[in-house]
Amino acid sequence: MKKYLFSTLAFILPFITIAQETIEKGIDQQIDEAFKPVSDFFSNVIFFKIDNTPFVLILLVFSAALFTVYFKFPNIRHFWTAINVVRGKYEDIEKHGAQILYGEDGIAQGVDLNKVDDIEEHIENIESIHSDLEIDGDIKDTIRDESSHGEVSHFQALATAVSGTVGNGNIAGVALAIALGGPGATFWMIICGLLGMSTKFVECTLGVHYRDVGKDGTVYGGPMYYLTKGLKEKGFKTLGKIAAVLFAIFCIGGSFGGGNAAQSNQATIVVKELLGLESTMAGTVIGLIIALVVGIIIIGGIKRIASVTEKIVPFMAVLYILCCLYIIFGNFSLIDDAIGLIITEAFNPTAIGVGGFIGVLLVGFKRAAFSNEAGAGSASIAHSAVKTKYSASEGLVALLEPFIDTVVICTMTALVIIIFNFGGFFQYGGDGQGAVLIEGIPYEGAGITAKAFAEYIPFSDVFLTVAVFLFAISTMISWSYYGLQSWKFLFGRGKRADLTYKILFLTFVVIGAAASMKSIWDFSDAMIFAMVFPNMVGLYLLMPVVKKQLKRYVDAIKMKRDAISG
Repeated sequence: MKKYLFSTLAFILPFITIAQETIEKGIDQQIDEAFKPVSDFFSNVIFFKIDNTPFVLILLVFSAALFTVYFKFPNIRHFWTAINVVRGKYEDIEKHGAQILYGEDGIAQGVDLNKVDDIEEHIENIESIHSDLEIDGDIKDTIRDESSHGEVSHFQALATAVSGTVGNGNIAGVALAIALGGPGATFWMIICGLLGMSTKFVECTLGVHYRDVGKDGTVYGGPMYYLTKGLKEKGFKTLGKIAAVLFAIFCIGGSFGGGNAAQSNQATIVVKELLGLESTMAGTVIGLIIALVVGIIIIGGIKRIASVTEKIVPFMAVLYILCCLYIIFGNFSLIDDAIGLIITEAFNPTAIGVGGFIGVLLVGFKRAAFSNEAGAGSASIAHSAVKTKYSASEGLVALLEPFIDTVVICTMTALVIIIFNFGGFFQYGGDGQGAVLIEGIPYEGAGITAKAFAEYIPFSDVFLTVAVFLFAISTMISWSYYGLQSWKFLFGRGKRADLTYKILFLTFVVIGAAASMKSIWDFSDAMIFAMVFPNMVGLYLLMPVVKKQLKRYVDAIKMKRDAISG
């Protein structure tokens, strides 16, 4: 009996010790300590440096500039066209309009897709050119059905994708950028956002062009598909497969990190601050609640996600912008000073520990790229589900994302924080990790933005908590779709595979809520930026395809205008 008793005690003693340590340290700290080595490893691998500059940032900026020049500044020339597409001005082209066919002489010929005889006639005329009866990628027998492909509208696709970008990167990420790099980081965020519009256009055009449509009408798209299909067309079948698999792996990691853990982390920070929670397991409890909410939504798939995000995102974005404008114009006399500080500090930074001009540039680009995800390829997964037969139409819609996300919302957040700090509340640079001291208390991320709002708007702590919480939810449900599509690509489209991914995704909601901001954001940055490497392989090799699709859509619009005016 004694022997049995001693054996039992020996077995349970380690568990008692673990329980005691958990009580002393708290569940949140235990989770953070377990997660930190993972975060540090991925961060060190992905952000390898060339002359002290992370190579991935060099790649992003150079590529965005190249795409901007190659496509003749689509971020400027086609900006209003993109807005008109979202408004539905060219919906008749999408459903019934002119299809552009090209002969050997390169002259465009109009075809009404609703007139079968017209289609047959043109097929006969160009049969010698397209021996397999393909017309701009469309098989004769399926050309009439193409307009039905897709699951969501242009606006819903934009709302879903924007919900994956407009979120706590705009509230917490901007505050982190300014805390580390000072006001000058804002300037480089704006430049990165403007250039990123061209990158987003390229990847989302390809996402629609090479998408798969299942027998039930479900759409599967994104870099996994344009890497495999597109590179196979170019004679790089093996390279395409390898790049697609790598992207899918990194995208799953990105969905767990930046699209999930980083969001629940910031939502937890503001909720704990609002409610004054200091419990060592408060983060875990809040994470479980968020996981429950997210879990209920993501079970419904892209249509459920789109229906939720198209309501939440515009409402919260408009409300947040109005609050920012209230603070900015309420301090009208300081606007020119803030803008002047942004420009001068971009080239002559004074923030402690930022590392001079290159340092502030890197901080700005890093936070902007994380916020709008241009180059990561993630948004093309959501855009590929759009109902359209012109892939470039959705590419143009997508270029609005970095503008909305970075040029507008991030800049407004930055102006609010800079105007707030004209009162000398904190020192730019802070502790070098993203935290600053305000009235002797350390604040980081969304906490800094919350303090700035509270200075000018009564009860803004409640509003900002709700905004951060809802932005976090909308970002997480959009990224759950991105990650799930990548998971399906790797492990198949069965229900068991879906359930496995969703359980893992919801687990990271809790991890993000419990772990420290630095560990979570280091991991999140690494996962988001890792997606850039395989994605850029496809973008570079498939640029000519995008150029052809852009011409095809622009010509269709011109034909419509000519028909109306003629």
